[in-house]
Amino acid sequence: MTQIRKVFITVKTYPTISKKYDELVCTAGILDDGSWVRIYPLPFRKLDYEKRYKKYQWIELPLKRNYSDVRPESYQIENLSKISLVDEPVGTGNCWHKRKQIIFSKNQIYNDLSQLINKAHENHLSLAIFKPAQLIAFDVESTDREWSKEKLRILEQKAKQLSLFQTAEEVKKEFMVVDKLPYKFYYRFLDSQKKESRLMIEDWEIGALYFNCLKNSNGVEEIALSKVREKYWDKFSKTDLHFFLGTTKQFHGWAKNPFVIIGVFPPPKQKQLSLF
Repeated sequence: MTQIRKVFITVKTYPTISKKYDELVCTAGILDDGSWVRIYPLPFRKLDYEKRYKKYQWIELPLKRNYSDVRPESYQIENLSKISLVDEPVGTGNCWHKRKQIIFSKNQIYNDLSQLINKAHENHLSLAIFKPAQLIAFDVESTDREWSKEKLRILEQKAKQLSLFQTAEEVKKEFMVVDKLPYKFYYRFLDSQKKESRLMIEDWEIGALYFNCLKNSNGVEEIALSKVREKYWDKFSKTDLHFFLGTTKQFHGWAKNPFVIIGVFPPPKQKQLSLF
């Protein structure tokens, strides 16, 4: 059953290419009843510009449960043309008070990762807010620099098929391929039980930050990476940092740790008022 729902966007992951759905972005946020929702698949860059939502913005769209995905928060959109933006993104005033009110008011903040993993294995959840007890490191690893040739070949074949009844401009818009991110980024941290974990960061912002810094540094990757580290380690480690965690569909329910960091939430630390 499809319903028109409001969603407060908190997560956009960096785009990937799927054989089935072409270019995808995993979008997640808070529903109008305070619960988590994952909207997948959602080809963000195929949206008309005026429908491209931002983080911390309310949007309205027709949703129905995605029964091809066992994760309990997973929904799919019925009609991309019916997405509408609601007001401007919520700002950062008063130490991000309004953002925290929407996100935290009806959702538990976890600090024991094992507890979260157990709940995922029991399929009670696949999205959650997590607060690390201590950050240990920000790691960077190189990875493949090009998308899979097989996936790109499939996209090309689809484009040729579509070209029979679409204009060249429509085909180009339909099959825009995002730049492949040549690095993987990780946080290492301790949870409340002093257990060390290392999770990959799949936030769209970290990928966009890397490519923006690369452009501004005349293509020098070492400078771009240092700028990413400056923000995600030097700056964010001084904030009241929370992670938005999500399980991957492939590993949900059985992997030793099915979670990745799909977004970060770094409001400033609030000073404790003196009692004297």
